[in-house]
Amino acid sequence: MEKSTAALLVALGAVPGAWLRFRVVNHWEPMLPRKHWGTFGVNVIAAFALGLVVGLEQSCNGTGQRLLLLIGTGFFGSFSTFSSFIGEVHAELRQRHWGEVLLLVAGSVLGGLLALKLGLLLGMES
Repeated sequence: MEKSTAALLVALGAVPGAWLRFRVVNHWEPMLPRKHWGTFGVNVIAAFALGLVVGLEQSCNGTGQRLLLLIGTGFFGSFSTFSSFIGEVHAELRQRHWGEVLLLVAGSVLGGLLALKLGLLLGMES
């Protein structure tokens, strides 16, 4: 596959992914005690969905490379947000909310890994 085709697929997936993240986080914000829990939610959902897409692609013997670029890298790559996560952790650190920081970091890493593994397992069973 040409690099320009791959880049176009990622870009086409990234725009709706970023838009949906913006909408979801802003929708959840009034219902959550802090905005970073909305970011946490979209990151864990994206980890699960990415695992599912990768698992499905692997169960198809790697024939879904274009779909993986469009949905996996483009859409879910921009739906999730590492930079917002780090910025929100930094803000909590500056406010010395140690318990919140620990819960957010540990929950994001462990929750993300568990969600990814669950998605992979479900995708590979299909």
